[in-house]
Amino acid sequence: MKTTYQHNLWRLYILKVSHWFMLVMPIVVLFYQNNGLSIQEVFILQSIYSLSIVLLEIPSGYFADALGRKNTLITGAILGFAGYATYSFTSGFIGFMVAEIILGFGQSMISGADSALLYDSLLDNGKQDDYLKLEGRMTSVGNFAEAAAGIIGGLLAALSLRYPYYGQTFIAFLAVPAAITLIEPKINQNRVDLNWKQIVGIVRYSLIDNVELRWNIIYSSVVGASTLTMAWFVQPWLIRADVKVESFGVIWTGLNLIVGFAAMYAYKAEIRFGRKPLVIALSIALGLGFILVGIIPQLWALSLFIIFYIARGIATPILKDGINRLAPSNMRATILSVRNFTIRIIFSIWGPFYGWLTDKLSLTHALVIAGMIFIVLASISIIALSRKKI
Repeated sequence: MKTTYQHNLWRLYILKVSHWFMLVMPIVVLFYQNNGLSIQEVFILQSIYSLSIVLLEIPSGYFADALGRKNTLITGAILGFAGYATYSFTSGFIGFMVAEIILGFGQSMISGADSALLYDSLLDNGKQDDYLKLEGRMTSVGNFAEAAAGIIGGLLAALSLRYPYYGQTFIAFLAVPAAITLIEPKINQNRVDLNWKQIVGIVRYSLIDNVELRWNIIYSSVVGASTLTMAWFVQPWLIRADVKVESFGVIWTGLNLIVGFAAMYAYKAEIRFGRKPLVIALSIALGLGFILVGIIPQLWALSLFIIFYIARGIATPILKDGINRLAPSNMRATILSVRNFTIRIIFSIWGPFYGWLTDKLSLTHALVIAGMIFIVLASISIIALSRKKI
């Protein structure tokens, strides 16, 4: 007989695949440009998406803690389906903006609740020490799905740039039955009250009262926002390097496979090197990655993207694990949502700025400045964390 965490694990895999099997990502910038959008407008759209997530990010995490993670995940799955359905039948900035707002609301309902449900499902069965390994696998499954989608999306785009969005709508629908059949962990039966003052109290605990948790959230958010930013720089960089359009899907696939394998073995990297040295090494790799791909336009600089994406894959499960170990179970989803909220706030501020730099100055200027900003913010966080246990 399957345990709760085994039952939920496979459904969480389906949820992860449905949200990461991104048929649209390898060609999304080309799709936007084909519909008359500039690079700045591309980043503005993503900023709107981030702000949409921000509006519900912390409340959605609180709803997951107060009303149940399963109910929140069902809502997020339905909104994800509706968002891509909207994308499929609209065009131009306004139509895409509506779709991004719906997708943002849907993502906010899922982010935090999925990791919280996994951790508490393990906690129900005394398997919480397996979280880092399973979160790494969860991350890798998502990236493997995105890698496979890169090839299929590229083939569909060769027929029409609209076809990947039709396919994405169907994939998003698969999350709905998976969410409906989840089992709520028993440990989450001791829920917080549905009270807005409680939200303020949890946010205060996360970012003010618990100093160690605060700096773990800030550092994880800086890393998360930076890797999200790089994902949106890849296609403009490939265009600058005169890479053929039909190669976009292959390159996108390769990068996501790298993230997937790195995430899968993140727990081994932590055992081998220790968390603190690994965090410092990852920060150096990410910061230099921005700067070097910015100043090197030749195609061989793709090797630098490989290093960057390895660091990204290792960082994600390790930093989530650090936060989960510090978060009380009855407020875990809200605390994880505080992290995701911070990521989106950071990205919504500097995304349009980097888009403006790209349009007005150059891609080189945008990437180098992005790297310098990351190095400064990461250094501040690491210095603060050095006084605590990373």
